[in-house]
Amino acid sequence: MSDHSTQGQHTNGYQANDGGHATGSAILHLQDVFFRYPEREIFAGLTLTLAPGVSLVQGDAGKTTLLRLMAADLRAQAGRFRINGIALDEQPALYRQQLFWMDPQSTAFDQMTPNDYFKAARAQYPAFDDALTRALVEPFSLTPHQDKPLFMLSSGSKRKVWITAAFASGAALTLLDEPFAALDQASICVVRALLANAATDLARATVIAHYESPPGVTLSKTIDLDA
Repeated sequence: MSDHSTQGQHTNGYQANDGGHATGSAILHLQDVFFRYPEREIFAGLTLTLAPGVSLVQGDAGKTTLLRLMAADLRAQAGRFRINGIALDEQPALYRQQLFWMDPQSTAFDQMTPNDYFKAARAQYPAFDDALTRALVEPFSLTPHQDKPLFMLSSGSKRKVWITAAFASGAALTLLDEPFAALDQASICVVRALLANAATDLARATVIAHYESPPGVTLSKTIDLDA
């Protein structure tokens, strides 16, 4: 559990703890979500509201599945998903335009260079922050890789490209699956600083799937899938 947790809210075996600091209006709302793989049920009656700031999803199983459901990368068998009041089932294109999600294992953009990928992200997200992108290239050690196809980059360097685009996107909902995996220590410190800054953003919600609370990051909510 996060050290900042105060009051637990139980929903069908899951526990969501709100952080101890004030947050703005809700960004994401999930209502009565049911999802199962052919071999087993993952979520039943899951209802969550996420405010601006950084939320943590933790637990032994289901973290990535929950992020993929939020991203509409997986389709739930039942339930409603809304970002800033826009419902996935009613306006799917507008719903997706408000979020950033990238499967860290994706090879869909392998023929692109990081520069090409950032240009594509800029075209997709009206609030894309070019200045932040440029500011992160050096601390993430991406300078020598800017014009290489992504398939030539290590898994850690590719992840840095996704993370850079995620924070620069300006998306109302940003979803990050294991954001520290395959990163060197210097880059981990950069990501922690980005998350600490995101924790104070009153217009965006950032959700990370990770096994523990990142040091120095005040969480608005902790979702414990094992509770």
